[in-house]
Amino acid sequence: MPDRAVADRTIEIPPDAWGRRSTVAPVMPWVFGLVILLLLVGRIVLTPVLTAPALQTWATVFVAICVQALPFLVFGVLLSAAITAFVPPSFWTRALPRHPYAAVPVAGAAGAVLPGCECASVPVASGLMARGVTPAAALAFLLSSPAINPVVVVATAVAFPQQPLMVVSRFCASLAVAVLVGWVWLRFGRSSWLRVPSRPPASGSAWAAFRDAMRHDLLHAGGFLVVGGLTAATLNVVVPRAWLGSVAGLPVLSVIVLGLLAVLLSICSEADAFVAASLTAFSPTAKLAFLVVGPMVDLKLIALQAGTFGRSFAIRFVPLTFLLGIAASIVVGEVLL
Repeated sequence: MPDRAVADRTIEIPPDAWGRRSTVAPVMPWVFGLVILLLLVGRIVLTPVLTAPALQTWATVFVAICVQALPFLVFGVLLSAAITAFVPPSFWTRALPRHPYAAVPVAGAAGAVLPGCECASVPVASGLMARGVTPAAALAFLLSSPAINPVVVVATAVAFPQQPLMVVSRFCASLAVAVLVGWVWLRFGRSSWLRVPSRPPASGSAWAAFRDAMRHDLLHAGGFLVVGGLTAATLNVVVPRAWLGSVAGLPVLSVIVLGLLAVLLSICSEADAFVAASLTAFSPTAKLAFLVVGPMVDLKLIALQAGTFGRSFAIRFVPLTFLLGIAASIVVGEVLL
């Protein structure tokens, strides 16, 4: 019994290390102090930069592009996933003509039925290709859907209330470009240039396939939308607006400049008519080029198309679409406007 008491008292004796300073210097207090110092210095140094008008404009444009495009991108992803999960491949065999050259204009005209933005058309066209639709026909739908759908037609009529021919011109020129691009791709395009996207294999029910396809497309297309939005916002701030006024009086050059401006600004097709109507210094034909080119070729679309179909596709498809868009705008504008 005495031995146990002695042992207990021995255990209660504090260790030798108690009350002594550690030989290792404390790190966390210094790290915390460094972070506080960096925050204070950053607030003093970066506040003038972060509050600069150019940076605020850049942030506004970037957020506006993403917020404006995201709902339509989600709509396109939902529609693409629904096509993948619920529409059997045999439907497209019956709906589209068997001859590829006939399928292209039919698919282009189908763009007048489904409301959607250019961001929505990319995943939908991707889903059509994955279901066996001829790539040229899917590309015709990709170009026509954001340019001639009912929402865009109504928005254009509201933006140009005294120019009903602007609505007709936009519809005709956009559909002509979509069909011509489809035919050119069908004639000269190669399978190695186009990466046909694959869909995740069906796992169980159709609803499971719908969920998997939606998650795959949204994560894939959303990242490239952000990249395109960043680029468009940067160029929107960098390009001086004084350059635009100096070329407004030059017929052909003004058409090309507004076509390029549509590429840089990357405005949603449901809203671009109001921007075009505000460019009062430019001719109706130049405004038509802005309306035709924008929904087919802009920075966020280029990023989405390159990410979805591959860079080899984008470096051929984008210049072809732009050139045909400018040419169609000049021809239709001279005839109707």
